[in-house]
Amino acid sequence: MEEKDLVKTDNGLGTIKIADEVVSIIAGLAATEIDGIAGMSGGLVGGIAEMLGRKNFSKGVKVEVGEREAAVDLFIIVKYGVRIPDVALAAQENIKRAIENMTGLSVVEVNVHVQGVNFPEDEEKAEEARVR
Repeated sequence: MEEKDLVKTDNGLGTIKIADEVVSIIAGLAATEIDGIAGMSGGLVGGIAEMLGRKNFSKGVKVEVGEREAAVDLFIIVKYGVRIPDVALAAQENIKRAIENMTGLSVVEVNVHVQGVNFPEDEEKAEEARVR
């Protein structure tokens, strides 16, 4: 891990280092708590959807972390029938709160990119495939 990928804080007792990947995971976990988000998208690279609940919680999350501030880009798939602005706002608020509480960083922006819509029949097919 390169030095530039870490948030460093010197509190007089020593240095605290937080990797960008940790901030990404916090944001991804906070997104999983939002009802209406069906999955995460790899973003512009690949565009393959990752369903929530998988081990890679940083999938679909891009962060830019400075010494005291962070900016987040979240790439999501929403469930069909939800009100997208409400889901996006809930995601923004939850991610901001989680990162600020856990890291002490100030989150300056959380940009939500809706990459697709998951239809109920897609869920049924995925469920059938898991049962087999």
